[in-house]
Amino acid sequence: MGLLAPFLMLYISILWLHKVEPKQDTLDSLDASFCHGGLQVTYPELDINKCSIISKDLKLREKVSTIWKAPQIYFSGAQKEKMYVLVMVDPDAPSRTKQTSAFWRHWLIVNLKGNALKKGKVQGTTLTDYHPPTPPTKSGFHRYQFILFEQPPHTRLSLTEQERSSRGKWDFQAFITRFDLGEPVATLQFLTQNFKD
Repeated sequence: MGLLAPFLMLYISILWLHKVEPKQDTLDSLDASFCHGGLQVTYPELDINKCSIISKDLKLREKVSTIWKAPQIYFSGAQKEKMYVLVMVDPDAPSRTKQTSAFWRHWLIVNLKGNALKKGKVQGTTLTDYHPPTPPTKSGFHRYQFILFEQPPHTRLSLTEQERSSRGKWDFQAFITRFDLGEPVATLQFLTQNFKD
């Protein structure tokens, strides 16, 4: 029986490596309170359903920055007949202490179908292609925020010429106001830093 315990712990550890949830225990209260609404972001080996920090020792930072493509997005609260707007931004560009390029737009999809969101599929009109989290070296942790809005009926959302010319320094609040998006129905974020740091 004494030898069984170490083997059992090894087995449990191997199971956890297959699909890892990031650690949440080091988030400050402001970062931890950002998430609401039940949004879920799923990468190949990483499910994020609460505000989290991606753990460095599992090499997930490298995978999320250089290997994995756009994640699946699940929103169980989606109404099948409604449309949604999904935004992914980095408010900490180029660093959390010097946010001169915030908000950096990583992904923007409009006309997102509610019935697809319930199944974890992203079916809509892409205004900004997905760009993975790539925080600069020595810039510390960055917040990568996923924000989901209900899209007002019969609204055609678009980016201005200036917005299309650059992902950085995006006036996110102006975009929200311009299309009367109101409050988000769900938000989620994870923190990560450059995988070489």
